[in-house]
Amino acid sequence: MLTLLLLALLNGVCIGLCRILNGRLGQASDAYYASLWNHGVGFVFLSLLLVSMPTPPIAGLLDAPLYAWLGGVVGAVFVVLNTLVILRLGATLCSLLVISGQLLSGVLFDLVVKAVNPLQLLGVIIIFVGVLAFRRMEARSNSPKQQPLHNQPLKPEKR
Repeated sequence: MLTLLLLALLNGVCIGLCRILNGRLGQASDAYYASLWNHGVGFVFLSLLLVSMPTPPIAGLLDAPLYAWLGGVVGAVFVVLNTLVILRLGATLCSLLVISGQLLSGVLFDLVVKAVNPLQLLGVIIIFVGVLAFRRMEARSNSPKQQPLHNQPLKPEKR
């Protein structure tokens, strides 16, 4: 169990690092090309990895429902959206909002399949309150500082 928890934690680190790298790539080009290169490099990496595996499990893919094939489209949208917002929002706020969206969608998906524990809903609410608190704190720290009245000019200078 500890190994699974550590792998999930490592996955979170990979997602955060991926956002930063894609944001930097998007800064050098744009979000769509950054997403294209992200998936192209990922395709090459996974292809090499699959070639090295003894028996690729391809037969079961054809039995998957049609909607299951849309995961790649959703992944591409995720990378483009993330690349668009991370440079404007910053890594921390972007991560908090992505995690909030994941939690909210997770609870909604669980709601379709099974009953949702009230503690899950409370956890989502706490995360959203944390996002709002972070955003408010960040807005306060970025607002221009008020100059004392005696340092402010009475009229703007004419040039």
